[in-house]
Amino acid sequence: MKLCTCTFALAAGILWSLSVLLVGLANLMWPPYGQAFLEIVASIYPGYQATGVGTGIGNVITGTLYALADGFIAGLVFAWLYNMMSRCCKCKGGICKPAPSDT
Repeated sequence: MKLCTCTFALAAGILWSLSVLLVGLANLMWPPYGQAFLEIVASIYPGYQATGVGTGIGNVITGTLYALADGFIAGLVFAWLYNMMSRCCKCKGGICKPAPSDT
């Protein structure tokens, strides 16, 4: 089975960005919520701040856009790698064997 790389990448980007968006919005309403998660996100994405001056809805949107791009790229790489690996191996019943050559 082959994955559609663009569709998978878009789904991964949307899923990751929704995660960052929802935790960011929940953190604005209940400040201690998801703080450790948002600090990890802030350590990865430049310009995004988990706490302190500048945190607000604009900061949540910045993190969400970063996460959309990051998730899209990760999904694209994953689907591409999966498709490449599925060409060389065929699995049946949990046992993987090299794919027969097409020559």
